[in-house]
Amino acid sequence: MGFRTLAFLLLTLSVGATAQSRGTGGGKPSVPTTPSTTNPSNVPSPPRLDTNRSFFLSGKVRADDGTPLTDAPTIQSLCKGRIRTEAYTDSKGNFSFEVSRLKERELGGVVGDAIDSSSSLDSRASQGSIINEWKDCELQALLPGFTSQVVELASRMQDFGNIDVGTIVLHRLQQVEGFTISATSAGAPSKAKKDYEKGREFQKQQKWDAALEKFGKAVELYPQYAVAWVEMGRVQEQKKDPSSARQSFHRAVSADPKFITPYQELAQLAFHDQQWQELLETTTEILRLNPVNFPQHWFLNATANYYLQHYDAAEQSAIKGIQVDREHRVPQLEQVLGVVLAKKHDYHGALDHIRKYLALAPNAADAEVAQKQAQELERLSAQAQSKQPN
Repeated sequence: MGFRTLAFLLLTLSVGATAQSRGTGGGKPSVPTTPSTTNPSNVPSPPRLDTNRSFFLSGKVRADDGTPLTDAPTIQSLCKGRIRTEAYTDSKGNFSFEVSRLKERELGGVVGDAIDSSSSLDSRASQGSIINEWKDCELQALLPGFTSQVVELASRMQDFGNIDVGTIVLHRLQQVEGFTISATSAGAPSKAKKDYEKGREFQKQQKWDAALEKFGKAVELYPQYAVAWVEMGRVQEQKKDPSSARQSFHRAVSADPKFITPYQELAQLAFHDQQWQELLETTTEILRLNPVNFPQHWFLNATANYYLQHYDAAEQSAIKGIQVDREHRVPQLEQVLGVVLAKKHDYHGALDHIRKYLALAPNAADAEVAQKQAQELERLSAQAQSKQPN
C-alpha cells in the first residue's frame, strides 16, 4: 500500500485548507460560500429595502487594548447552538450584513460555515417572526489569539432596516503569545500608513507593480511595518518571485516576532517546495506562539514530521490538532494520523482514523483513494489479528 504516495496526495489536496491568509492579493482569509461585506472603509446607510424581506445588522469590532486590527475578524452568529459565519470586518473594524427570509430559510441546513444545524424556519414567516428568531441569537467576532465579547440581540431587534448592534470587544488570550494582528502598526507614521493603504487598494485591483511600489515606500519610511512587509511578500508571490517574497516575510518576522501571519506565509512556501525541515521549524514556532487557534498548522507540523520519519512526533502533532479542531475544519488531520499509524503497523488504529476522515469529508476529492486505503487496512488489520496467539 503506497501510504507515502497517499500522504503526499492528501497534502496536495489540503493546500486550500492550510492557506488561511492566502488569496489573490487581498490578504483576507478565504472561507467558501461565506457572505462578504461590501463596505470597504465605513458602514454606509443601506439602501431603502422591502421591509417584508430583509434588514441589516451593523457594528464595529475593536481590541480591548486599542491595538489596530490589521487582520479582518470574522463575524459569527450564534443561534440555538448553530454557529454561522456572516461577514468580515473592513480595515477599520466595521461590519454590516443583510438578513432576509431567504437566508433565514437557509439557516435550517448546513450553509456556508454552519457548524451545526437547526430546525428550518417557516418560509411564510411574518416580519415579526423573523425578528423574534434573531432575538434568540447572539453575535461574536473571531480572531486568532482573542476571545470575543458576545453581544445579545434580544434588546436590539426592534424593527427592520439598519440595526446597530454596537461594538464587539476582543480580549487577548493569556496563554497565547502570537496574533494575526501586528503591534508595530500603531507606531507607523501617517505617510507610511497612507502608502500602505494605497498599496492595499492597488493590491485589490491586482495592480501588482503599483502595489509593490507603495509597500516599498511604506517600509522604507518605517522598517518595522510588519504588515507592509507581509503584503509586499504576497505581491512578490503574485509576480512569481518567491525568493523576494521569502525575504519580505522574514523581514516581517524580524519587525514583529509575535506576528503570526508571516510565519504562515513562510510555512506555505516551505510546503510548496517540500522543504520539510523548514516546514517543521516554521510550524513549530507558530504553534509555540499560538497552540490553540491553528489546527491546520498542527496538520502541517505532523506532515513535516512524517516526511522526516519522526513518526512519534507526527502522531502527537496530529492528535493535538484533532483536539484543537473541535469544529472539524481540517478533516485531513484524521487522514494523516491514519497514515502515520499505518507506518507504525497499528492497522486497527489507522483504519479507525481513515474511516473518521471519510465520515467527515465524504465528498473529498481523494475519497475514492481513501476508500481503497481503508479496504487495504481492513485486510492488514485482520491479518495482524489472525497472527495473535489465542
